[in-house]
Amino acid sequence: MDLSIFAILTQDGIASGAVYVLLALALVLVFSITRVIFIPLGEFVAFGALTMAAFQAGHFPQSATLLVILGVASFAQEAFVTLRSPAGQHTPGRALAVSFLKFVLLPVAVYGIARSVDGAALPMLAQLLLAFAIVVPMGPMVYRLAFQPLAESPVLVLLIVAVAVHLVMLGIGLVLFGAEGSRTTPFWTEVFNLGTVTISGQSVVVIAAALLLIGALWLYFDRTLSGKALRATAVNRRGARLVGIGTVQAGRLAFLLASIIGTLCGVLIAPITTVYYDSGFLMGLKGFVGAIIGGLASYPLAAGGALLVGLLEAYSSFYASALKEVIVFTLIIPVLLWRSIVHPQVEEEEA
Repeated sequence: MDLSIFAILTQDGIASGAVYVLLALALVLVFSITRVIFIPLGEFVAFGALTMAAFQAGHFPQSATLLVILGVASFAQEAFVTLRSPAGQHTPGRALAVSFLKFVLLPVAVYGIARSVDGAALPMLAQLLLAFAIVVPMGPMVYRLAFQPLAESPVLVLLIVAVAVHLVMLGIGLVLFGAEGSRTTPFWTEVFNLGTVTISGQSVVVIAAALLLIGALWLYFDRTLSGKALRATAVNRRGARLVGIGTVQAGRLAFLLASIIGTLCGVLIAPITTVYYDSGFLMGLKGFVGAIIGGLASYPLAAGGALLVGLLEAYSSFYASALKEVIVFTLIIPVLLWRSIVHPQVEEEEA
């Protein structure tokens, strides 16, 4: 390997690693607040990319239909819980109205907008905003339907539910988008030549977007009240409840942020590689390797581990492309062995 090839592989590794960093941060965020290993995060990556591709192809994205179905199911569950609770039996009207607005009216409005632009050539920004409006709300809805009723269950139960949700969403993705993959138009088509190295504008966009989002998350958690509430919930869920922080709202917010990150990763990676309905799962697993390096608790270690995964994948593709996935996932073995030695027993915090 000469210096030019090394530079090209490093560029690819950093671009891929930037996406894995975002996914690792989302996994750590969700786990630290809800104790859910968010395996379905990869489906949000695929749904975001394929929804964007549908808009660019001039087709109506069927994910908008899924949004309405999830919204109606979430409202039905919310109404059932509200009417059964002692407080809800006395004044259910306002709570149900708010739930109807969030879970039914807004998804139907997004569906109507997506249907009205079917076949139209939309600007890139409009495509991006509509893709986010369709996919991002699914995160809190999935939490409401699958995880919120089991919020106090052991981690193993939550893991089993996460696997089940992943399989269901994988099958839904196949039905909605089909087995064929799609690519989208790059956000920046400029190409930069630095000596013998060519840097694509889309790679610059990916790295810049990742850095901006990491900075925005840092500001959110450090400077805003809701961000500090999420940090408090991550540190001690029982203590957060004692001081009046709603852990249910914290869980929904964590899933909302994770779905934003997953959708962003999807639209960023789609111009670089062909995305299929199941492509997000493999990307999510690589982000999970980075999150494991951080112990599903440390954001800096998770980010560093995910960047290492991206570089290792790039270099492995040059030396042993057929084994690059094996090499990447083998990285998790020494990390788990080291953690089992340093922390031989971890007591699960009581809910």
